[in-house]
Amino acid sequence: MKNKSIFITGATSGIGRFITEGCLKKGYIVYATGRDEASLQTLLQLGATVYKADLSKIEDIEEVTNKLPSIDVAILNAGVGVFQNAFDLTDDEIGLMLDVNVRAPILLANRFAQKMIAQQHGHIIFIGSQAGKVATKKASVYAASKHAITGFSNGLRMELAPFHIPVTTVFPGPIDTPFIEKADSSNSYRASIERFLLKPEHVANEVIKTIEKPVREVNLPKYMSITSKLYAIAPALVEKIGSGFFNKK
Repeated sequence: MKNKSIFITGATSGIGRFITEGCLKKGYIVYATGRDEASLQTLLQLGATVYKADLSKIEDIEEVTNKLPSIDVAILNAGVGVFQNAFDLTDDEIGLMLDVNVRAPILLANRFAQKMIAQQHGHIIFIGSQAGKVATKKASVYAASKHAITGFSNGLRMELAPFHIPVTTVFPGPIDTPFIEKADSSNSYRASIERFLLKPEHVANEVIKTIEKPVREVNLPKYMSITSKLYAIAPALVEKIGSGFFNKK
């Protein structure tokens, strides 16, 4: 167990940081990427091998994957969000969400899948979002990016099944991390969902559990799986309820 090599993107902040530290505490061999130099140095001192990388750039993805040794578990966690109406977003904001949330994990999964097939073992874990199942207003593009990963991970799971390489997708609800403040400068989203916010430590622990016991998907909190099922039956009702998550007009 302790000799397992774990690769983690978005390791310098949010749940990625908690996942990285948790894996190090368990004795795993950890390879971590992120953009914050200070946080990377802290993870280096804790025992991780670190790579500074901007996953919106294909050349950074190539550089990191070429440097990595054999990886047992790839945790594709990095993500960005801008919570705003689609018609108020800039081209750069839209592009960034699509690059980091969709293109980067697909490219990374492409490369890891090839290597895991060759080494005859592996496990890919995607950190998705409940937004990838049920969208809300002011999160249309973010939700689209997470819907893409939901579809991709479901298809990839079937493609890798003959090779006995599991694919897990974790679907957390809103998490109490700086991600929310960065995504919504108005702070109205946080105010409206504060009572529902998940502890990042809890989410990280649930992700780490799947390293040794791979499952198809994890919904956090567990009752959120009911929301997506209800959405399939009564989408108008769920959309009406979800519209209250942003108070700003």
